[in-house]
Amino acid sequence: MKVKRFFAPTMAEALKMVRLEMGEDAVILSNRRVDGGVEIVTALDYDENLARQRLGTAAVEATNGARLAEMQAEQHRRLEEELGRSRDRIREIREKRQPREQDILDFTTPEPAAAEPAQDATHAALEAMRAEIHSLRDMVNERRSPAAANGPANDPVDASQQRLMERLEEYGLSHTLASTLSRNAAGVRLEEGWKRALRTLAAGLRTQHQELVEQGGLVALVGPTGSGKTTTIGKMAARYVLEHGADSLALVTTDRYRIAAHEHLFVFGRILNVPVRVVDESHSLDQILDDLSDKRLVLIDTAGLTHSDRGHQEQLEELAASRHPVKPYLVLAATSQPRIMKSTWHCYKMANPAGCIMTKLDEALTLGEVLGFAMETGLRVAYYTDGQRIPEDIHPAQAAPLVRLGVERLKQVRETAVVAAGA
Repeated sequence: MKVKRFFAPTMAEALKMVRLEMGEDAVILSNRRVDGGVEIVTALDYDENLARQRLGTAAVEATNGARLAEMQAEQHRRLEEELGRSRDRIREIREKRQPREQDILDFTTPEPAAAEPAQDATHAALEAMRAEIHSLRDMVNERRSPAAANGPANDPVDASQQRLMERLEEYGLSHTLASTLSRNAAGVRLEEGWKRALRTLAAGLRTQHQELVEQGGLVALVGPTGSGKTTTIGKMAARYVLEHGADSLALVTTDRYRIAAHEHLFVFGRILNVPVRVVDESHSLDQILDDLSDKRLVLIDTAGLTHSDRGHQEQLEELAASRHPVKPYLVLAATSQPRIMKSTWHCYKMANPAGCIMTKLDEALTLGEVLGFAMETGLRVAYYTDGQRIPEDIHPAQAAPLVRLGVERLKQVRETAVVAAGA
């Protein structure tokens, strides 16, 4: 169903515009007088059942076809207004972010030959950090020898170490990871152990060295329903358009399992003026990617299906069997329970994800759950999102800021608990 709005000084001119562009089969959903003339909202291939599905619970108010058509027209008006606001916002952000060429040159010009000892010291520090990370991962994954397992783990835990483990669990980390980090900080004061544990957590979080949209290529987002895949694709696409324009970007969806599943992605396509292609029975993923071979970046949205759905396995096999180098990224909501995260990893690890994207950080009480998941799986974190605004609320992931954000969230939880207790 194609819906479009027309403006003209008179009704006769408006109807002429409708006939010329939409043809004789167009259905008029609504007409009204506006400043400067009249407005007509029309539709091609109008289907009342589909209109009710799109309106959802609001369609209950439509007791007849005329009222339903008016509601469909009003929804289209609101959508166009939102599209206009989004375009204006993107244009404003683009204008603000236009850097001076000289500033870029100054920033990127390397310093004169720096002292090699400083590089050697940095290299040594990195090697020491890697050794600590490998040691920590070994303990987290219980790869220690039986002798080691029966040693320190069974030693009495001092009060400071016990309080540290409780604080790490309050932060959101699993009992296993919290226990490991607290043992790593044995023999020091609580606050020093806390700082050491957070530094180790930050060192264990892997992140993208280069921003994902800057790398280009074929990027597919996979994950469960409600994790925010489509919205994240919209944010990534807007981020790319701000820097490189719309000509070298395309969006693809493999979700042919749900009614009107493509609407959200098509909205982003209209806002950003980029093509959107749908994988279906007539167009395979490889055929579409062949057609889009001239694009620098192709973002692929997938259906959020459970492991029991027939399409779940079909989609993953489709990505794996493609002759194109598609890079899957697992999208995970920070609001998910730890067990749900583990189940999600079990369902999607066969896709061999190149990394992950954390979403809904603004809605999560604590962040330790999702940070611990990324550390234990070794997935490289590409982005995190913390709101609905496009493209402001998506950020390239950096380990230390993410851990600090988790600390701030823990403080907020504690403050809320104190207020509640006082009340």
